[in-house]
Amino acid sequence: MDKREIPCYEKQELYPKKNDYCICVFVINEGEKIQKQLKVMSSYTQLVDVIIADGGSSDNSLAIPFLKEQKVTTLLTKTDSGKLSAQMRMALAYALDKEYKGVIVVDGNGKDDMRSIPFFLEALKQGYDHVQGSRFIPGGKAINTPLSRLLALKLIHAPLISLAARVPYTDTTNGFRAYSRKLIEHPDMQPFRNIFNAYELHYYLAIRAAQLGLKIKEVAVTRTYPKTGKIPTKISPFKGNLLILKTLFKAILNRYNP
Repeated sequence: MDKREIPCYEKQELYPKKNDYCICVFVINEGEKIQKQLKVMSSYTQLVDVIIADGGSSDNSLAIPFLKEQKVTTLLTKTDSGKLSAQMRMALAYALDKEYKGVIVVDGNGKDDMRSIPFFLEALKQGYDHVQGSRFIPGGKAINTPLSRLLALKLIHAPLISLAARVPYTDTTNGFRAYSRKLIEHPDMQPFRNIFNAYELHYYLAIRAAQLGLKIKEVAVTRTYPKTGKIPTKISPFKGNLLILKTLFKAILNRYNP
């Protein structure tokens, strides 16, 4: 009996598994942004299988004919409660079941430069277990990052995660990452638990990987925000940021450890 706690979901396998590694894209109602991103990602389908982990989009941006045109391997649609970490549990469990050797994860909001995909893939092949994308190492670029986010990352988030992990992370809010199968299946990691619902898994995996002595590396990425207009985010200014702080402190205090 499967002891993993995974949200209920539907799967539509559009093409057979082709590669040893996959990239899981987390999305909900991203409209043209996810469509543009998938068109770019289609250039990398000879290297990685593309798996979409949808939180339940209702904007028709993930129509099956379009996904097939972009060579998307599988569409997973969560039909249960939960936010980002629930989508992550769904996607990582599916990746294990399909026997992928490692998983790259990325947001589907169009802010990340897909040209970094080969960097993550190479790190996984070299035996790294937790590969963190960073805008702040040589080769990385942070374009139009809102000052409030930059200050929160530099002064609070990255220092606290680094302190808890005892590893000098530079970009701990960046969701462009990769995980080895070894990390996901590690008996002292246990990511398939219902306590992981919102942003917990990103923080927990970064810290716990270091605590368990797994191999960690940062690779250069580029993230671009619009020059003007509203910041594209699903995080509400007050309630959302308060939840992030609460989650951050729980993570650094090891409250999510098994």
